[in-house]
Amino acid sequence: MILIGAAAAAQSGNDIMYVGTYSVRGSEGIYVFEFDRKAGTMHQIQTVANAKSPSFLAVHPSGKFLYAVNEAADPTASLGGVSAYAIDRATGKLTFLNSQSSLGGAPCHISIDQTGKTAFVSNYSGGSLAVLPIGLDGQLGAATDSVQNVGSGPNQKRQEKAHVHCATLAPDNRFVYVSDLGTDKLHILEIDAKASTVKPASTPYVTVKPGSGPRHSTFHPNGKYAYLVEEMASSVAVFSRDPKTGALTLIQDGVKTLPDDFTGQNTSADIHVDPSGKFLYQSNRGYNALAIFAIGNDGRLTKIGDQPTEGKTPRNFLIDPKGEFVFVANQDSDNITIFKRDQKSGKLTYTGQSIKVPAPVCVIMGNR
Repeated sequence: MILIGAAAAAQSGNDIMYVGTYSVRGSEGIYVFEFDRKAGTMHQIQTVANAKSPSFLAVHPSGKFLYAVNEAADPTASLGGVSAYAIDRATGKLTFLNSQSSLGGAPCHISIDQTGKTAFVSNYSGGSLAVLPIGLDGQLGAATDSVQNVGSGPNQKRQEKAHVHCATLAPDNRFVYVSDLGTDKLHILEIDAKASTVKPASTPYVTVKPGSGPRHSTFHPNGKYAYLVEEMASSVAVFSRDPKTGALTLIQDGVKTLPDDFTGQNTSADIHVDPSGKFLYQSNRGYNALAIFAIGNDGRLTKIGDQPTEGKTPRNFLIDPKGEFVFVANQDSDNITIFKRDQKSGKLTYTGQSIKVPAPVCVIMGNR
C-alpha cells in the first residue's frame, strides 16, 4: 500500500474514503484512503487511533464531519459510545472532536438526518435506538431521546430479546425505519428534526416472517419502495411505502438471495440500490458473494446473478455515487475488494484490486 502526502491528495481531486473496523488483528481504528477513479486504486493517507471497534461510520451532509459508533471490543459492555471527527475538506483527514454514550450495548449502526442536526444510533445488544443532537461545530450532544424495544423471536439463540441493527432515514427525512433482528419487526418512527426526538408513526411497525431476522434496509431513489435484509433467512423483503404516513406494505417476502445448490451456512448483511434505481445488491456471509437483482417498475425483485467478493465474510459494501464502482469490506479476510459495475446490466467485474485492512466492517465515501 502506498502512502501519499496530504498535499498530493488535495491537489488530485480524487475521492476520499473511510473504513471502519473491529479492533482485532492489529487494526488501528478508522482508515482513510484516497480513491483514484481513473486507475481504480485506493491509497492510504491516514489511520485514526480508536481501540473501541469503530465499526460503522456516517458522513455529515455538509461533508465537514464524520461519526463512528464505538462498538467496543467487549460485546457484553452495558454501554457503547459514538465519536465525532472533523474532516479537513482539503485533505480528507480526520481530527477527533468528542464522544457521547450510545445509551446501549454494542452500537452497530449510525445514520445522520438530512438537516445534519440529528444522529440515530442502533444498539444491537441493548435493543435500543438512541437519538443524539449534532451542534453546528459537529460535536455530538448527549442523547435527547431513546426508544427501548422489547420482545423476542422463535430463534432462542439469536432472538432471545430485541436487537436493534439499523436505522434508515426515508428520502423525505420525515421518518426513520428501525430494523429489529430480535423481534422480526421494522419499526417506523416520525422525526422531529428541530427537537431531535422521535415518536411512533400512525402505523408503528411492519412484521416479516418469524425467524427471518431484519438487519439493514434501504430505499429506492424514488422513495416508493423499501428493501429489508432478512439476515437469518438469507433473503430480502420488499415493501411499498405510503409517503404521507410512512406506512409500509409488504409486497414480496423471503426473496431468496442464495443459489439453489448452496447448502452451507450463511447470513446476509448489507443492502444497497444503485443510483439509477434499476438494481439491488445484497451481501451474503458464508457464500461470500453479492446477490444481484433487477428492480421492476413495480419495485419487485428478480434475481439476475451473484458476484463472489474475493474475500471472506462480506459485511458492508459501497456503490459509489456515480454508480461506476462497488467496494466490498470483507471482514474475515482483512481486505477491501473493488469491482467495476456495468450500469446497463448491473453485473460486476473484479478489478483485481484488493486492499489490506484489518477486520473491515464499513466502507463509505466522503463528500468533497
